[in-house]
Amino acid sequence: MYSFRKVNNLTGWVVFAIAAVTYVRTVEPTVSFWDCGEFIAAAHKLLIGHPPGAPFFLLVAHLFTDALASDSSQVAYWMNVLSALSSAFTILFLFWTITLLGRKLITTPVTNYTTGQTIGLMMAGMVGSLVYTFSDSFWFSAVESEVYALSSLFTAFVVWAMLKWELIDDSAAANRWLLLIAYVIGLSIGTHLLNLVTLPALALIFYFRKFTPTWKGGILTLIISGIALLFVMNVMRTELPGIAGKMDIFFVNTLGLPFNSGAIVFTILCVSALVYGIWYSVRKQKVVLNTVLLGFTFILIGYSSYVMLVVRANFNPTFNLNNPKDLSGFMYYMNMEQYGAARPLLYGPNFTAGVVEIEKGSPIYIKGEHKYESYSQRLVPKYDPRKMTLFPRLYSDDESRRHPQLYRNITGLREGENPTLAHQFSYFFKQQIGYFYVRYFLWNFVGRDSDEVGAGWHTTFHAKDTLPPVLSENKAHNRFYGLPLFLGLIGLFFVIQRNRQVGAFTGLLFFMTGIALIIYLNPPPVEPRERDYIYVGSFYAFAIWIGLGVMALSEWIKSIVKQEVLRPVLIGSLCLAVPVLMVKENWDDHDRTGRYMALDSAKNMLESCAPNAILFTTGDNDTYPLLYAQEVEGIRPDVRVVISQFMGTDWYIDYLKQSLGRTPAMPISLEKKNYVSYVNNQILFYENPTVKDGINLKEYIRLIREDNPALKVTLDSGETINTLPTPKLYLPLDKEAIAKSGQIPTALTSLLSDQMLIELPKKHIFKDDLVFLDILAQNDWKRPVYFTTTQLPNQYNLMKHTQLEGVVCRLLPVEVPQAEDGFMNSEIAYNNLMNKSQWRGQNDPNVYHDETCRGERLVASRLAFLTLAQQLMAENQPKKAREVLMRSLGIMPNEIFHDDQICSLYVAPLLQVGEKQKAEQLAKRLTHNAEQNLAYYWEEKSKDQQAIRTNLYVLNQVAAAFKEANHPDATRYEALLEKELNVWQN
Repeated sequence: MYSFRKVNNLTGWVVFAIAAVTYVRTVEPTVSFWDCGEFIAAAHKLLIGHPPGAPFFLLVAHLFTDALASDSSQVAYWMNVLSALSSAFTILFLFWTITLLGRKLITTPVTNYTTGQTIGLMMAGMVGSLVYTFSDSFWFSAVESEVYALSSLFTAFVVWAMLKWELIDDSAAANRWLLLIAYVIGLSIGTHLLNLVTLPALALIFYFRKFTPTWKGGILTLIISGIALLFVMNVMRTELPGIAGKMDIFFVNTLGLPFNSGAIVFTILCVSALVYGIWYSVRKQKVVLNTVLLGFTFILIGYSSYVMLVVRANFNPTFNLNNPKDLSGFMYYMNMEQYGAARPLLYGPNFTAGVVEIEKGSPIYIKGEHKYESYSQRLVPKYDPRKMTLFPRLYSDDESRRHPQLYRNITGLREGENPTLAHQFSYFFKQQIGYFYVRYFLWNFVGRDSDEVGAGWHTTFHAKDTLPPVLSENKAHNRFYGLPLFLGLIGLFFVIQRNRQVGAFTGLLFFMTGIALIIYLNPPPVEPRERDYIYVGSFYAFAIWIGLGVMALSEWIKSIVKQEVLRPVLIGSLCLAVPVLMVKENWDDHDRTGRYMALDSAKNMLESCAPNAILFTTGDNDTYPLLYAQEVEGIRPDVRVVISQFMGTDWYIDYLKQSLGRTPAMPISLEKKNYVSYVNNQILFYENPTVKDGINLKEYIRLIREDNPALKVTLDSGETINTLPTPKLYLPLDKEAIAKSGQIPTALTSLLSDQMLIELPKKHIFKDDLVFLDILAQNDWKRPVYFTTTQLPNQYNLMKHTQLEGVVCRLLPVEVPQAEDGFMNSEIAYNNLMNKSQWRGQNDPNVYHDETCRGERLVASRLAFLTLAQQLMAENQPKKAREVLMRSLGIMPNEIFHDDQICSLYVAPLLQVGEKQKAEQLAKRLTHNAEQNLAYYWEEKSKDQQAIRTNLYVLNQVAAAFKEANHPDATRYEALLEKELNVWQN
């Protein structure tokens, strides 16, 4: 027994070391894109991130980075290392889980294991855990500052701990393990909710250990565990705080007691009930009741990390999403009301239902001076009952993301046709299961075509040199020849054959962390990013089967290889080739060393702004790197970043009205009553002929602030709401003061007028529009106003007032004729792009830049350089234009960033500035790639129309550039374009 335990422990730590070295070696040296910047900043300063929050994760990361980071620039690195080490520990517990389950498939007592059996178990554990170590989705989360690494560790620990509990004969000691598991589950709630979906699988282990298994008992166990899951997830997480909040409102508003008195009484009652229940269970020797109550108590203790959010929110941190400083704010936060209505699960509307009525729901309370005050009520939409359905998968009517059209494309639904239950299941299996789960699953165990959004699993066995550039030059083109998949399927069949209890446990774990999550999340037809990291728990379960598949192969060759020790050594050695193949294929597209793009893009935007600027931005990949840069590294804290997608929420408007260190409060005149939840969410456009010439913007904002009846209309429901009486709003300008401020370039001062016209589209506006207009009106050009190039003010028709200054653009109170897309200030833009900006690692072929890096930020940067070069040529400065073009291609070479569509726009200006050789080289590469890609699409009968159009566009741009330059090769490129057009248009 001691010998096996020693070998098992030692081998597990060897696997841990392999995983830890791999992950630490490949972590990103600084902040990554998406939510990572928010998590790092929130951990560093204990800020309040997006709901439902991860307070325990933030506390752990804060302590870890505070102890190890020598300065602020190292915080992101050490937080990434925390993810790496958490992931390595996950691998350790996976190894021990595989060997524990493997022991159940061996009839020999562990004390009598032979050397061959011990080696077989070690090989099974190593292969299964190393395959998972080097799998695509798990490795991705292991090298960045996200919650999924620590969440996976909690999941791996509770699964292993439950299997350890099963081996303990002493009931008292076993119960202590159950309490440890309950505590860890409570802690995990403060990181991520993935751990909770393992409860039914853990319940099966408990049932198999305590009772004689029957079908009836197994089903009853699943029902009870499902109820427990719902209780923890819904009642304990949200309902108990909700009851405390309602009690507090009653105590304060009705009984006249101080704030928090109701919450304190509720807490005392809950604690008293638990204490009494535990005392009663001990006195009456009710072991099961005692264990259940203690388990519930330990979950609550773990869950108490959420108190940190309320405590920190009351200190008004510089980033405070939803402001959960009291129970009403905390419930808004925990219920994730910021994201709107929850997705329907078992019954709900089709996307064609349409809202037929808006009912007023529960009142929304805000903490006033002496009591809780209600300014508004929640609005509850009511849908056409004839278009409600069971299992509503086709529910989203979001036209901005083309959801209705995509539903029709996927299911074959005709325009005007109402979806049937058959359409719901068609979409469920095709898109939700096929696209959002099976595709991700096969990425990890068969291979991946590329890292482009929507990339498929590896379906071709072409030699790499015969593939088109779109695949052969993509580092994420990985193929495992299906070996991990086949090994896992072998393990699954072996488990079912040998031990159905193990099969039931692992199968339920696989289902709950995969398909069950798909059913619960009910994803729409497109997501902002690939979401494979959500389902790593399911891939974890499959890795267990992979490990047990090694045992199956050793068993199956008994009749061929008689030597007991040789069998596991031979099979294990062969199967270890699978993780070796995976690390070879996956290393180059998971190694993030040398990547600084997220941080540098944020720095470049901030450094391009004038002092004390206001910078409007949107989208996670602009916003969160900016948050990190300012809050962690202290870069340009004078710039006030405004996140446009939050401007329609009352808590964010409150936040904007606060001063933050070196940045004063935003100039917002609206009062709380004007923007509290559900007030002025939508302002209807009702054109008033008496104001056809427009209305003074400041006057309009004043009328809104005063809730003036002049703007009101009465709806059929009897409710009165504000309106927008004209699309023309004019802002008076103090020409003299603006001219003296130095904001306007000397060449544009003659364009200054007495007023600035803002001509809105003739449609309704929303609360975020109202707040923006208020800021514009009250600012009076005292602070410079900027936009990132991904958040241009198109919806306000202000582009003609926008001065392009590189990767940001500035709003100015002048209108330049014919400048519908903005006007370039070449002097400022040149200084920003050529002197102030950093582009570290972007020209290094050894640094991997994934699709996110090659997305909006790269496109915005290249277009900024290109637009500047074109402006310089228009100003007769060809030498500087050449410098700009060559600088751009030098720091973002096409050989690394295969963005041929944007690069094709560089050919014409290169020819114009005399860089004939560079233009010819670029054109040759672009047309070769396009021709090869199109040939592949034709061969594979591809339906990716966007990709086909992009490659034809590249050929067209090159041909047009060479024709315009009267280049000798123009005829050849025109012929190539004509040939491809004939192929694809016939």
